[in-house]
Amino acid sequence: MMEIFDTVLCIVAIAGAVVFFSLYFVDAGYGKLISGKWGPTIPSRLGWIVMESPVFFVMLVLWWTSDVRWISPYVVFLFLFELHYFHRSFVFPLRNRGNSRMPLAIVFMSILFNMVNGYIQGWWIFRIAPELAVYQPSWLISWKFLAGITLFFAGMLINRHSDEVVRNLRKPGDTSHYFPKTGLYRYVTSANYFGEIIEWLGWAVLTWSMAGLVFCWFTCANLVPRANAIYHHYEKEFPEEFDGKRLKRVFPFIY
Repeated sequence: MMEIFDTVLCIVAIAGAVVFFSLYFVDAGYGKLISGKWGPTIPSRLGWIVMESPVFFVMLVLWWTSDVRWISPYVVFLFLFELHYFHRSFVFPLRNRGNSRMPLAIVFMSILFNMVNGYIQGWWIFRIAPELAVYQPSWLISWKFLAGITLFFAGMLINRHSDEVVRNLRKPGDTSHYFPKTGLYRYVTSANYFGEIIEWLGWAVLTWSMAGLVFCWFTCANLVPRANAIYHHYEKEFPEEFDGKRLKRVFPFIY
């Protein structure tokens, strides 16, 4: 079983590299970059729920069917993971305004990744790690966990605040486009992506696992090229906002 797990990890890491380079040439066709070339679409609210919720339930099932489900580190890991995905699967899409749409192709690809990632994270934490006695109760006061959970919640706060900034750019019924200028949007054009990357970097640190590291890598591989596309999209739509400013794409002062 460990060999299968390691093989899946390698496949996902390699797929991340393919996604990273591909998205510099092909825009991910949803949100601001929606494109008809991706085929049939569905309402974005429904798309978000359908594509994000599988990982929430996969992780929950793997935890519930494990022998360590009430041991403190494993309960905490479950809580942190599910806290993110409950918001991303149900709260975030239901709070979104407007009537945007999302390609079915994107939804199906996201379902596949989320199912695989749910298996990777859950299988490592609730099946492999207990056999190796990796996470004892003392793990929760280790420097790895404390540093990781600090990054995790910092990233979550940045991500949610940035989403709120974008959500409140329009008043109900308004269909105009606006340039976000507050919070970390003063430094980058994709502050929400920066927050999500920091969040999953924190997860990789607090679990101190290859599973967490591969997830963080895939998050970067998906979001960094997309942040680049959004940067150029804004640059064309709001050229005056870039005059004399040193806005970056996703990492403040760096890129």
